[in-house]
Amino acid sequence: MVVYQAYRPAIAQYALEHGAFGGPEFSFSRMSWIKPNFLWMMYRSAWATAEGQEMVLAVRLSRSFFEQVLRGAVASSHTSDAEATRDEWQARLRASEVRLQWDPDHSPAGGSMERRALQLGLRGATLRAYATSEIIEVIDMTPFVATERERAQHAGWEQLRTPIEKVYPIADTSIAANIRLDVG
Repeated sequence: MVVYQAYRPAIAQYALEHGAFGGPEFSFSRMSWIKPNFLWMMYRSAWATAEGQEMVLAVRLSRSFFEQVLRGAVASSHTSDAEATRDEWQARLRASEVRLQWDPDHSPAGGSMERRALQLGLRGATLRAYATSEIIEVIDMTPFVATERERAQHAGWEQLRTPIEKVYPIADTSIAANIRLDVG
């Protein structure tokens, strides 16, 4: 499983050199957001031009860890059709180390699309595990992003390349229900 993050150079360089996050500028006390969707990350980081998001990393994780994260996820907002009351949801949200958001996906030019893209906020022991022991590989996507940014911004759509992404199959119905995935 690959997720994307964008950081300022000091944090990204540390991760690339050590195969893990840490160092003096990475904070384990803040929530860190991972995005399994490349174009959503490009929207969020303005194709690696937003301040503090100048380097884009692809982080490989095991499927078992990613699904563990999904099992612990709690939606960042309560909906009226949710099974839990607002108070129950707030208690779950406070106790959870994983926050889940379904946001509009984005086109290469940044426009919102109808389909949704997942992002997951990690904190506490889950963030520490993600950042240190669960990473299989950290890949610097910044040079690729810089090349493709030119094509995305200048409507070179026919030449634009993005990483191949496939629909993530979730066989565990409890995970699908927890993240409110419509599998029907």
